[in-house]
Amino acid sequence: MAKKLLDEYSSYTDFSRREWSELRASTPLMLTESDLTRLQGINEALSLQEVAQIYLPLSRLLNLHVAAVGDLFQVMDHFLGKAMAKVPYVIGIAGSVAVG
Repeated sequence: MAKKLLDEYSSYTDFSRREWSELRASTPLMLTESDLTRLQGINEALSLQEVAQIYLPLSRLLNLHVAAVGDLFQVMDHFLGKAMAKVPYVIGIAGSVAVG
């Protein structure tokens, strides 16, 4: 019971790969096989299918979040009657030990 309550108020959400992939909606895949080959690291296997299933929904979510934060700053500017200082949007990426 306690776990259920904690899950209900958690800021984390679990998705299956299929569910996450569906969040792509109509986000177009602009990357070609040759683009992907140029971007890949050494010993890094990545397919266009994985880009479409994982990274397009992620980029869509980030885009929505950045737009919402921008809207919030506009509302604050209007409410306070002055322009707020622009702040960068920082994204942290983490990996296991010695990944690069």
